[in-house]
Amino acid sequence: MLTLILVGSALALAIAYKLYGGFLVKQFGIDNANPTPSHTDYDGVDRVPAKPAVLLGHHFSSIAGAGPIVGPIIAAVAFGWAPTLAWVLLGSIFIGGVHDFGSLVASIRHKARSIADVAKDNMSMLAYRLLLVFIWLTLVYVLTVFIDLTSMTFVKDGGVATSSLLFVFLAIGFGLFIYRLKVSVLVGSLVFVPLVFLSTWLGQLAPFSATDVWAPIASDPAKTWDLVLVFYAFIASTTPVWILLQPRDYLSSFLLYASVLAGIVGIALGGFGASYPAFTSWDVPSTGALVPILFITVACGACSGFHSVVASGTSSKQLDKESDARTVGYGAMLLEALVAVIAISTVVMLPPDSALSHAPPLEVYGKGMGRFFESFGLKATYGESFGLLALSTFILTTLDTATRLGRYIFEELFALDFKGSRYVSTAVTLLLPAVFVLMTLKGPTGQPTPAWKVIWPVFGATNQLLAGLALLTVAVWMRRTGKRWLLAGVPAVFMLVMTLWALVILILQSGLTLVGVIAIVLLALAVLMIAEALRSTLKTKNTASIGA
Repeated sequence: MLTLILVGSALALAIAYKLYGGFLVKQFGIDNANPTPSHTDYDGVDRVPAKPAVLLGHHFSSIAGAGPIVGPIIAAVAFGWAPTLAWVLLGSIFIGGVHDFGSLVASIRHKARSIADVAKDNMSMLAYRLLLVFIWLTLVYVLTVFIDLTSMTFVKDGGVATSSLLFVFLAIGFGLFIYRLKVSVLVGSLVFVPLVFLSTWLGQLAPFSATDVWAPIASDPAKTWDLVLVFYAFIASTTPVWILLQPRDYLSSFLLYASVLAGIVGIALGGFGASYPAFTSWDVPSTGALVPILFITVACGACSGFHSVVASGTSSKQLDKESDARTVGYGAMLLEALVAVIAISTVVMLPPDSALSHAPPLEVYGKGMGRFFESFGLKATYGESFGLLALSTFILTTLDTATRLGRYIFEELFALDFKGSRYVSTAVTLLLPAVFVLMTLKGPTGQPTPAWKVIWPVFGATNQLLAGLALLTVAVWMRRTGKRWLLAGVPAVFMLVMTLWALVILILQSGLTLVGVIAIVLLALAVLMIAEALRSTLKTKNTASIGA
């Protein structure tokens, strides 16, 4: 059964890439005769053309964090795997893929500028500033959730902590080999890629515990790791990209592809059945109603506003030719959907009364990967450690990227341009995540709850709301340039309705708590942004009528 789900999903995604992806290519007017910004504005630093496979690796490593794992597992456990799987497939093909592809194309047609800049050109300065605030808030919640998830993983499995630390040093070493010692990428890869995989095994031999090195804060090793990760994000995002970001993205892509391949092979050979209920309930007390909560819980597995920031922030500056946008934008989203399908598979094979159904999502994923590895003769503990290492590596990549992008957005929002401004803007960006993860937060039942679990509904709502606003921006741009704007407009309306509905529910449930106040602010910003989009669209229409 599990094999059938995986094969059917992979086939659906492949057909979608060929047919709907090809349809979008025509609608966006993709033409290699149009030079891309990586050529017209080449600077040898940020704007440099990259081969499609290389750029796909960078883009995929940047967008694939814990999102396509955590959200789908939470939703599948709560509502059953069938509605979660349906949303992942339909959402990624018709909404998330359009969002990512459209954001990338809109950016390259605006000289590789951000999606906020696209809003400024096609709407107004107010829309530009509102979108900047939304992007920054989204990045803050990304950091909060992923820092806390990573710290919990390190406490749960000290071997993963060791392997992750080794990986950081390997990435730095690889960067020094390539950029300072001028060793070729091929030779460096032959040396360092095997070492990355070896670090998985070494981590289990020498598990690292925070309590063995320094005293935990308030007798809580997780909060100690939270602070260590905040410090890591600060250092990683303020150092030159060649030291850590670029080499780590390159090396992590091998872990990423290997984990996907291991999941596919393990499922194919394992002969696992479907034990967990396909559908549980329309309304789960601990989670909420399937509609609209499913659509903000799954997040990155089907659609993610964070992707528009990456697509218009870094990937658009490296696109070699316009036809590569389909591979990088649409293809990466469908590949991430496949990761989400593998994550859902770890729930499908759970017995209904399994204790894992109440465990943290990363533990569910790790145990599932362990069973997949057993299918081809390897130890389950190695598979679990490898799965968690790969995931924590993606999260560390996301922490660095999100902090760096947050710094850019903060500097742009407040026009900061002085010596040392990157340190100030980085510190401000990390301040709220540090406060959130160190606070003792309570869930709906009043019990102390991990920060990631409390923040996840806000993170999901913010991220999906940003996706709706990015789609709205793309739709306005398409309308102004004579394209079929409803291809982005209809998904924009759907995402905005679902996320605004979820925010209202969150406000009613949370009241004037921290989460409730944040939800109120987000709702107000979203309403203003939508009103501004409608105003600018109507103004354009009226101007055109007068001109006619």
